Amino acid sequence: MRTDMLQQALEDLNGSTADIEASALISTDGLMIASALPNGMDEDRIGAMSAALLSLGERTAKELARGGLERVLVQGERGYVIMSAAGPEAVLTVLAKSNAKLGLIFLDIKRAAETLSKLL
Repeated sequence: MRTDMLQQALEDLNGSTADIEASALISTDGLMIASALPNGMDEDRIGAMSAALLSLGERTAKELARGGLERVLVQGERGYVIMSAAGPEAVLTVLAKSNAKLGLIFLDIKRAAETLSKLL
């Protein structure tokens, strides 16, 4: 039941704007909790990379006195990977298009992360 609610929250996030292409909720140890990813994406690898990048981002923000980490942003030629904590135990990873309006996406991600955090 809870898994269905998590899945629905991810699908709602993906549907909130055409700029979001995929999303996944991953435990901080890298295990996939729920996902709305295109076929052919390796969930295990995405989980491991997301957890590692979020952990590195948190350490970097702390070491460089930037305060608590809000998100990790990776920009590639074909778009963005945005990672944000969803409570203390999970990472929300979102794939967005290269022409995405980031301010709006950050807001959608923040709302979704709060919803997902409550469901966990």
